Amino acid sequence: MTIEFFKKLSNDLSNLLENEEDYNVLIEVGQMPNCQIFKVHSIILNSRCFYLCEKLSKTFYNEKNIKKISFPNISITNFEIIIKYIYSGIVLFNKADAPTILDLLITANEFGLEELGNAAQTQLVNHASWICRNFTKVYRISFENDNFDLQKFCNNIITKHPSIIFDSEDFVNISESTLVSLLKLDNLNMDEGKIWNQVIRWGIAQNPDLDSNITQWSNTNFLTLKTTLKNYIMSKLAAPNRAVNSIILPPRIMV
Repeated sequence: MTIEFFKKLSNDLSNLLENEEDYNVLIEVGQMPNCQIFKVHSIILNSRCFYLCEKLSKTFYNEKNIKKISFPNISITNFEIIIKYIYSGIVLFNKADAPTILDLLITANEFGLEELGNAAQTQLVNHASWICRNFTKVYRISFENDNFDLQKFCNNIITKHPSIIFDSEDFVNISESTLVSLLKLDNLNMDEGKIWNQVIRWGIAQNPDLDSNITQWSNTNFLTLKTTLKNYIMSKLAAPNRAVNSIILPPRIMV
């Protein structure tokens, strides 16, 4: 017979974190004037987080036998959630808004905390209205951090409402790989010609030297755009037997 006392264990480890007894690591989070020092224990960090284990292994003890590491680009709120999870296995999302959860998702992936990342991903999907308002950013991050469930959620929105990303102002800022992923979606509810026009808009934005007024373009300018698109976009844009008309490229510049 096996009896498990995980709740008591979790509570005891939480108390260890809160009481700061026998700590041997200082973690500085944030930047002045908004920074906080966390007093923690290397044995817990080494056991629960390989990323922190690696970071500590490259850090020397000071004269007081304390190691100090810093994370200036992580918010105090998110690190509190992370360190609480590392010690107790408990995650509290009740006070976390959507931007906080998205940042937590990124940090959890960076730290290799898959379980926490999955929990953050699930919570973020519950904030559908916020995702729609910040869709391009969320979609980009879902691919940068390889979050399959979040990608699937975003793709379902895109297939029904593609304009939410194609017509957004920051569409031109998405990465090449993200754009290709978009173009691979076969059931986009958008005219192929309109998609093509937006791809051209993206291509122009990748070449800052191109004049925004295409009536002033030279043949060299058109060839620059052609090269940008041909290298990795055109084969993904449409079915081979589907014609696509461009309102920008002249007939003599065949892509």
